Amino acid sequence: MALSRNHTILVLRALGLGDLLTAIPALRGLRRAYPDYRIVLATPEPLAPLALISGAVDEVLPTVGLGTLDYRGPRPALAVNLHGSGPQSIRDLLNTEPGELLTHRHRDFPGLAGLPWRAGQHEVDRWCGLMQWSGIDCAPGDLTIESPYAERTGTVVIHPGAAYAARRWPAERFAAVAARMRQDGHDVAVTGSAAEEPLVRSVVDMAGLPESANRAGQLGILDLVALIAGSRLLVCGDTGVGHIATATGTPSVLIFGPTPPSRWGPRGAGPHVALWAGDVGDPHGDRPHPGLLLITVDRVVDATHELLAAAA
Repeated sequence: MALSRNHTILVLRALGLGDLLTAIPALRGLRRAYPDYRIVLATPEPLAPLALISGAVDEVLPTVGLGTLDYRGPRPALAVNLHGSGPQSIRDLLNTEPGELLTHRHRDFPGLAGLPWRAGQHEVDRWCGLMQWSGIDCAPGDLTIESPYAERTGTVVIHPGAAYAARRWPAERFAAVAARMRQDGHDVAVTGSAAEEPLVRSVVDMAGLPESANRAGQLGILDLVALIAGSRLLVCGDTGVGHIATATGTPSVLIFGPTPPSRWGPRGAGPHVALWAGDVGDPHGDRPHPGLLLITVDRVVDATHELLAAAA
């Protein structure tokens, strides 16, 4: 793709932590294709430090979601839609009047070329596929993030939260896993956002962990990356934090439901176990999906023992 002399590329990915991390291979492919261009990523401001240490972007434009893109720089030579299939994401980027637009095809824009949207693809493969469709080489396995200050602590990290209740394994089950890890002699940290502090506190209390195990609201994004990168193991549900383990090579036990790990699980081989009961449903539901509840504490603990033994 031949671009104009205006050396700015604008990329839209105004989503969450896992969304950013699964787009890293596509962003790095774009970086390699246009090493002399200034790449601006529109993404939520809390993710900026992580986006910048990826080496794929030069600047972050804080953007909380669709309809909020406030780009005031020079007209982009290229706008790249890594947000979704459109139409609103396409419209947001067209409003910047880019020289070229790279996106999936949408029926609301019949004159705009694009790759057909394929349901069921792994998220990493979806965005690498868009790059490759446009002639940009992309490596789906190029997911690694180096934490600038990771230290090996041997901690087992438990992250009980998830964006929606449908993907949230019960707190008492996370507590049971945390208690077993503690009984096995591991230091345990339970993480979450400030808003998840009541959930984290309940897990800590039910597991009989010391108050110091409660790390809710205490970690910036790079602190969280450093903690997981230096830990012995991560246990969490289908949430963005699981992608940090993939990016840092930390062993992880990931509890999936109702979205299959074939779409959002670890990409490729690695020290990860993704548990899924096989039931598909609404990932945005207001209560734990029945398939998620089929995954037992013993099954999760067995997976942790398998990974810890392999790493010993």
